[in-house]
Amino acid sequence: MTNSLPRSDRLAQRLALAFPALMLGGAYISEYGFGLFPCEMCWWQRWPHFAALGLALLSLIASPKNIWPKRVLIALAAGGVLTSGLIGAFHAGVEYGWWEGITGCTGSDYNSFDVVRCDVAPWTLFGISLAGFNALLSIGGAVTIWTLLAAREKEIGEPVS
Repeated sequence: MTNSLPRSDRLAQRLALAFPALMLGGAYISEYGFGLFPCEMCWWQRWPHFAALGLALLSLIASPKNIWPKRVLIALAAGGVLTSGLIGAFHAGVEYGWWEGITGCTGSDYNSFDVVRCDVAPWTLFGISLAGFNALLSIGGAVTIWTLLAAREKEIGEPVS
């Protein structure tokens, strides 16, 4: 084994670092720059991105003598990105009225005026809410990272399992 990651693994690692950082950056810009404060389910979508970013950072400092721990950390980071996307898909479904959400921040039966409602999209573009964009982008990002990791296996002739 060589000390450096193959090209497709390096790209997967960079994407695993950049993607959650950009998604979190966008969330904080929308919050502090545009006043789109997060509801409880919005926070649920942020936590997996934080975890993905941490796992991707760990992949940078993992032992260079063996690339498998790096690849596992990159794959786990992609899992965090996917988790955020799946939560985003659930949240978007609540916003679009496809199913019920959690009772703490939906409907008219909440007690605090400080609660940000989870069932109302505060912003949309082409009919897609922020949660919907997170779902689309995060699921696509995770699949892309895993595809790049699988491409590395094909490059060196290892079986893809």
